[in-house]
Amino acid sequence: MTLTRRRFLQRGTMGIATALLPPLVRRTMAAASTLRIAFLHLAPRSGDLTYNRHLVERAVTTAAGLGAQWVLTPELCICGYTFADQIGTDWIVPQPDTWMKEFCQLAAQLQVTAFLSHPERDLETTKLYNSMFVIGAHGTILGAHRKINTLRVGSEAWSSPGAQASPILLPPTQRVGVLICADAYSPEIAKSLRSQGAQLLVSSAAWAPGLHGPNGEWERCTRDTELPLFVCNRTGPDHTLDFTNAESVVVKDGRRLLSLRAERSAIFTIEWNLQTQSLVTADYRTTYL
Repeated sequence: MTLTRRRFLQRGTMGIATALLPPLVRRTMAAASTLRIAFLHLAPRSGDLTYNRHLVERAVTTAAGLGAQWVLTPELCICGYTFADQIGTDWIVPQPDTWMKEFCQLAAQLQVTAFLSHPERDLETTKLYNSMFVIGAHGTILGAHRKINTLRVGSEAWSSPGAQASPILLPPTQRVGVLICADAYSPEIAKSLRSQGAQLLVSSAAWAPGLHGPNGEWERCTRDTELPLFVCNRTGPDHTLDFTNAESVVVKDGRRLLSLRAERSAIFTIEWNLQTQSLVTADYRTTYL
């Protein structure tokens, strides 16, 4: 075992022990400049809302036990990518609905900030959106992003495109730009977030490898903006696509610092330095569900 690996394992053990302390004590002990981020690299079942909600709840609870402060979810983790063919869209309502409110309470109980992918219906227009909600560690919805680059045919035809992207303020000072999957195609979206003061970028994704898989879009986002990018992708088969080899990634300065994949639902935890905007260590922890 290398010295670097031994030190990381020791840190991981300390992180579990620290997680057993009261949340306020745990936060006080944590270095202010260091952030533990959990990528929920999940395999949701298409159209199975009950299963997927329980999967996300279990994953978030597990991630909090590992000391995670931010928890990222993949695109459409609550319903699966091709859900509309199985269950339609009548179940999509304005947010927060009953389950979202309960999830916000869970985030507050665990004191984690959650980036939760969840479809929503606009209360006034009744249009449907593929959205990402940012829920703070006190259980408050701090903001949301509606996917801009939606596909107008196929499995995403149910969703309307969002109008714009704006950074979301995470207390005390972090301004985060949120993307959803193909939003990385358009350079102007990430550039706009940077010009509005975003300090880093977070993206959910359901982006399978292959002919139409990722091909440098995430790397370009970081070159264009000089901001790091965290992408939480998914795994597992779907009715029309196989995400088993899809990757969650950490990207900076046009190159991938980490590429993470698993054949079944897993949590990847990393350590990030907010002051230097870099990995504390290239090692990461994998926890299977």
